[in-house]
Amino acid sequence: MLALCVAHLLAASPAIAQEYIPPQPASSNALTGPQATLHGVVLNAATGAPLARALVQVEGDANTGALTDGEGRFEIPGLPLGPQTVQVVKPGFLDQAFFPGGASYWGPRAGANHSILVAAEMPDLIFTMTPTNAIRGRILLSTGDAAEGIGVTLVMRTVEDGRASWKAVSTVKTNSEGAYRFARLGNGDYAVYTEPAMDSVLAALLAANGKEGSMARNGFPSQFYPDARELAGAVKIHLAGGQEAEANLSLSIQPFHTVTAQAILPSRRSYGDQNPGWEGMALSAQVLDAQGHPLPYNAEYDPATRALHAILPDGSYSFSVTVTFSRFTASTAGNNTFTPAMDAAPLTGQVEFSMAGHDVSKLRIPLLPQRTNPLQVTVAHSGAQTASSSGESGAIIVTLSQAGDSLSNGMVSLYAEGTAPGPLQATFTPSGTYWVHTTISQHGLCLASFTAGGANLAREPLVVGTAGVTAPLDLTLRDDCAQLTLMLPAAGVAPASGEELWYTVYVVPDFDSTENIVPQTLRPSSGGSYTVEGLTPGSYHVYTFVAPLVLEYHNPAVLGALPTSGQAVTLSPGASSSLVLEVPAR
Repeated sequence: MLALCVAHLLAASPAIAQEYIPPQPASSNALTGPQATLHGVVLNAATGAPLARALVQVEGDANTGALTDGEGRFEIPGLPLGPQTVQVVKPGFLDQAFFPGGASYWGPRAGANHSILVAAEMPDLIFTMTPTNAIRGRILLSTGDAAEGIGVTLVMRTVEDGRASWKAVSTVKTNSEGAYRFARLGNGDYAVYTEPAMDSVLAALLAANGKEGSMARNGFPSQFYPDARELAGAVKIHLAGGQEAEANLSLSIQPFHTVTAQAILPSRRSYGDQNPGWEGMALSAQVLDAQGHPLPYNAEYDPATRALHAILPDGSYSFSVTVTFSRFTASTAGNNTFTPAMDAAPLTGQVEFSMAGHDVSKLRIPLLPQRTNPLQVTVAHSGAQTASSSGESGAIIVTLSQAGDSLSNGMVSLYAEGTAPGPLQATFTPSGTYWVHTTISQHGLCLASFTAGGANLAREPLVVGTAGVTAPLDLTLRDDCAQLTLMLPAAGVAPASGEELWYTVYVVPDFDSTENIVPQTLRPSSGGSYTVEGLTPGSYHVYTFVAPLVLEYHNPAVLGALPTSGQAVTLSPGASSSLVLEVPAR
């Protein structure tokens, strides 16, 4: 009967084949030892109603599983006593315990299963599944033509290292009726925008090759829903509880014009013998809006003419150019080859321009070597501590993530790495505005301050110009760090039977800090405690959650809106403290 139900599901929805492993008939080998029956109910997290035809399966045993009935109930008999892991799956739903933000937010997640202690007297197990959401819409063109094959990109608000950011998560093409759809979306905030499209294949080819032509080059500019040219002006779509939102866009045809810019190498006097000329050069360019945000328009580089070409609608833009090159050498085999010139700094340049009803040409982009400042590291030694921290194992890692309302937010790049007392040599970073993140694993050291020209980088982003970072970078560490042992309460956490609850814990400083907070996972089965070392002395709040959660801990408004105010704790220099967690009810 179970196999028949699963076969019916597979016939009704082919996509289920990627999620379901149909249970097979039970093995003929009889189990030995005491056995028990696993039973319970699966609920819809959005409505609280029972969820029928959800598959509850014991991990590692394709022969053992059950589909929930019309009341959402299931039974799996004949299980040996002891620990088991259970998965719950159903098309159109995600296990809320492991995907609270949905698949598009978390991505593929290993170990999405429940730890169950099977006993003779089993309580009812209660699993909840959250329905996925969708966004659909149609593209209408002012020409009346079918909007087939136009790219539509989905952008989602996420959290990276405690700060909110926007990421492009998926792109689809409209069908012959101009329709598009994004499915399997988790609860959250989204935006959609169209990719720029030309009104003919020939016009698009002329644009891509940067060729002049007498034909009119018309097209449809990139547009955010419903009618904005930038993310800041887009209407954000909030989804929750299985909603399907509609986002239709009307695109108006506009003239596009060609812009041409010449990249100019620096003189050998200003760049030195590291400049090998145009041989082996790799040039990349981005089209930015007036605020410096990347736009989905292509800038093509023609090596023959050493010029950039783009075709754009009216507006204010800039080209941002980065050049890397290889040094010309002779190989031992006698063949000429290019090898990376590791000691040569990349070249960067930028030029602003406006398109207003005609082509723009003869722009010049002077290229200059990107300079990096050494990151000075100072260790403030306390009288009670030894000064041997610089010889300890571990490292100091500095990363950057883009600041501002930009589609490329969330991209984290390595900026500097090394050990105290430094200095740390910074790497090349494209121009932009960045939040700085520090990870200090060098034993015995913790963060005191991080500044750029005196500005606190925990409060202000780092500005990187085309010439690189010009402000002095100073990272000050201290060696009187504290540690905090987190402990689950002794009673009421680990049941004698049933599902083991586990908790996500954040230790958030009340002061501004560039240090990344690593969430801790505490389980009774693994001891129920964990010691967080290398904490800067000061006051903290500790937040405990009963599910995985990516916390926007740099946002006071988000912390203030949490259902709990957290547990306050003050850590003294060089002290070891402990805290029994107040665990929330599930």
